[in-house]
Amino acid sequence: MKAHLTNVEPSSADLSAIEAEWPLIEAELAVLDAEIANIYAAEHGGPSPLARRRLRRAEARVTRVAAELAARPADLREVA
Repeated sequence: MKAHLTNVEPSSADLSAIEAEWPLIEAELAVLDAEIANIYAAEHGGPSPLARRRLRRAEARVTRVAAELAARPADLREVA
């Protein structure tokens, strides 16, 4: 069965939801970057204390931003 793809643009509500969640998306991307750096470092002698600290700080930022988003009123954090 073939899926029919259409070029549907995101609605204003979709874009607003993405914008509202962008701090969390950005924080999660920082974790991903730190994890990738640690994987690379593991193949080259192991991650440095600074690299491990970077990952811990990125993980803490995700937790902090997620808590901030959860504390927002429901109408401000609705997601498409």
